[in-house]
Amino acid sequence: MLTTQPFDDDKLREECGVFGVWNADGAAALAALGLHALQHRGQEAGGITSWDGRGFHSHRALGHVAGNFDREDVIRALPGRAAIGHVRYSTAGSSALRNVQPLYAELATGGFAVAHNGNLSNAETLRRQLNDRGSIFQSTSDTEVFIHLIATSPFRTLHDRFIDACKRVEGAYSLVCLTPEGMIACRDPLGFRPLVMGRLGDSVIFASETVALDVAGARFIRQVEPGEMVIVSPRGMRSLRPFAPVRPRPCIFEHVYFSRPDSISDGRSIYEVRKRIGAELAEENPVEADLVVPVPDSGTPAALGYAQASGIPFELGIIRSHYVGRTFIQPGEQVRHLGVRLKHNANRALIDGKRLVLVDDSIVRGTTSLKIVQMLREAGAREVHMRIASPPTRHSCFYGVDTPERGKLLAAQMSVAEMAEYIKADSLSFLSIDGLYRAVGHEVRDDAQPQHCDACFTGDYPTTLTDVAAQTGCDDFPLLRQRVV
Repeated sequence: MLTTQPFDDDKLREECGVFGVWNADGAAALAALGLHALQHRGQEAGGITSWDGRGFHSHRALGHVAGNFDREDVIRALPGRAAIGHVRYSTAGSSALRNVQPLYAELATGGFAVAHNGNLSNAETLRRQLNDRGSIFQSTSDTEVFIHLIATSPFRTLHDRFIDACKRVEGAYSLVCLTPEGMIACRDPLGFRPLVMGRLGDSVIFASETVALDVAGARFIRQVEPGEMVIVSPRGMRSLRPFAPVRPRPCIFEHVYFSRPDSISDGRSIYEVRKRIGAELAEENPVEADLVVPVPDSGTPAALGYAQASGIPFELGIIRSHYVGRTFIQPGEQVRHLGVRLKHNANRALIDGKRLVLVDDSIVRGTTSLKIVQMLREAGAREVHMRIASPPTRHSCFYGVDTPERGKLLAAQMSVAEMAEYIKADSLSFLSIDGLYRAVGHEVRDDAQPQHCDACFTGDYPTTLTDVAAQTGCDDFPLLRQRVV
């Protein structure tokens, strides 16, 4: 039986990653490099669309960037000095090839390709309305809603149609679009998902994270601001602010887990923020122990911060194999039970007889934590005290994170004490919401006007949830919010 790797099943899946290149020789090859750097943001599929001044060329495939876009024949079939690329997880729509981005359509204004990071919380409502008006959808992805809204907009120019479409959607979108006229990069007014801009000589590059600029050899210029629309064309670059100003609410979980540690977000090193998260965790939740052990790799920077703040030695008590794919063959129940060890194994000689502080970024379903604690005990650990570098994840995300439904989130069903008993840890503690905010550079969370989207922890959703309201039959948003949380 082919099954998803069990450690990946119990992690919040990063949404997607986008990359765009304008005015560069071998734009598709640069896009492939950028997508390699963004592979952690989506491992189900990827695609690149290029423009050579005469037409559009696309290649989309299921699986990793390596193997799909490191072939010379594929890159040769994507000519031109402009290209956009995308890696994805299926937060909306299935993982079928028809949903792999960039999506492309021939509009009245010409060809249009779009790569989208985020999720629209009114996509299903808009899709029904568009279907009723005669639109025919080719995918089940929420991203295709943008294409139909642009196609049916009453405005004349493509840019005005694009703005009109963005004003009709709700939720999260960081977009990179390719047209015969130029490239468009746009971020929703709340700035849920990151989007940065760089330069490589005379070329302009957009990417979900700065690490993709680094890999492409580009120089970081600035982030695309929440609510900003940047247009690059043969006539130059211009920036528009077509949306009503609101206070941004970028996703705080980018700092905890999603972004690569070697990226810079909002002017802060992700790696340094995660170490500060660990230091806050040590201050809030001390424990007497012999070693601080990370759950690799996502727990490593926070564990370093915990060790430095607490004075407890940091050691690699769990060794991760980097040669396990997302799927593997599990022929029987016994092998299925042991399959977790394909990716992580206890460093028995180091931890035998020791009291451990085990640091991870989050607990989702709890199945991974249970197996890791059991593995450490079987390797001789005397005590296992688990420390989580974020608050309890109690609520689903509707803005581009593939979160299990709320009933499958362990923290939504149990108290912290019950969770500790479930995963069989000697103790369990989470970082407080204010501790997380301090680590990312704020004194505390401003409850009246939160500085980030933290709905997965607090249930404080910053937008209306039209599709959820339609599913529940509740159109009173304050009441809906109570039901969702």
